[in-house]
Amino acid sequence: MTKTAVMICGHGSRDDAAVDEFNALAGHLKKRLPGYDVESGFLEFARPVIRDGLEKLKARGAERIICIPGMLFAAGHVKNDLPSEVNGFAAENPEIEMLFGRELAIEARMIAAAAMRIEEAEAAATAKVPRAETLLMVVGRGTGDSDANSNVSKVARMLWEGMGFGWAEVSYSGVASPLVDAGLAHAVRLGYRRIIVFPYFLFTGVLVRRIYAWVDEARAKFPDVEIIKAPYLNDHPGVIETFAERAEEALSGDNAMNCQLCKYREQIIGYEADVGAPQAGHHHHVRGVGTDGHAAHDHGPEHHHHHGKDR
Repeated sequence: MTKTAVMICGHGSRDDAAVDEFNALAGHLKKRLPGYDVESGFLEFARPVIRDGLEKLKARGAERIICIPGMLFAAGHVKNDLPSEVNGFAAENPEIEMLFGRELAIEARMIAAAAMRIEEAEAAATAKVPRAETLLMVVGRGTGDSDANSNVSKVARMLWEGMGFGWAEVSYSGVASPLVDAGLAHAVRLGYRRIIVFPYFLFTGVLVRRIYAWVDEARAKFPDVEIIKAPYLNDHPGVIETFAERAEEALSGDNAMNCQLCKYREQIIGYEADVGAPQAGHHHHVRGVGTDGHAAHDHGPEHHHHHGKDR
C-alpha cells in the first residue's frame, strides 16, 4: 500500500502569534488525519519552510505527498508560488507522487464558521441591536487578482442574506480597495446603528491588527455608531473539516480549482497582460528569514513586498 503523507502549506508571517496559530491548526489536522504522516511549512518569513517539511516526509518514507494550500482563496500564492515549490520538489524526486490540493474556497462549512464568529461578536456586545439595523463589513486580505477579491463579496452576500443583516459592505486590508478606513467612513453614512467588522482571515498577524486599529480609529471618529470587532476564523472546527476534505479530494481526483475567471488563463478586464504568465515563485527573498516576534510591527498599508503582500 502506498504510504501517503500530507503537507500543509502556509503563507507565513512576520508575526510569531500568527505562526503559533497556524502551527496549532496543523496540530489539529494531525489528529484529524490519523492515517497520514502530516507536516507543515511556510512559503515565506517563518520556519520551517515548505521544502523542509517535504524533505522530512521524504525521509520518513512518503511515497505520495498531498500538498494542501493553507489559504482561503486562489490568488497568486495558490496559482503560482505554491505550485512552483511543489513542482520543483517533484522534479528532483520523481519517485514520489506529488498531488496539489485546492484552496479552502467558498463552501458551506466555511460560511457557517464565519457566521459563528460574527455571532460571537454579537453575543459579546453590551447592547442588543436587531440585525436589520446592523451593517456587516466583511474584510478580505486584498490581492492583485480580481477573481480572488470577488470571492470576498460572495462571502459577504451569503452572510448578509443568510443572517438577515440590514446591509453588507466589503473592504480590504491592503492592495485592493476600498481599504478598511475608507470603507468604514462610507459605511457610517448609511445610517445603521451598528457596524460589525469581520476579518475573513484564517489567522492573526500584521493585517488583522491593522484592521482592528482602523476600527479603533473609526470608533473615535464616529462615536454615534457602534462599531464592533468580530474574531477571525482561526481553528474553528469547520475550517479543520474543510482542510481534511481537501486532502480526501486530492486522492479522489476531485481537487480541481475553479479557473473560469483566472487572470492567467483568460483576458480579465484590467489584467489582460497577465494571460500566460509563467508559473514561478516570488518569495525567494523572504523565504525562511524569520519573524519580527509577537505583535510584529505594521509598516503601513503601502508597505508590501514587490508582489503586493504584507503579512
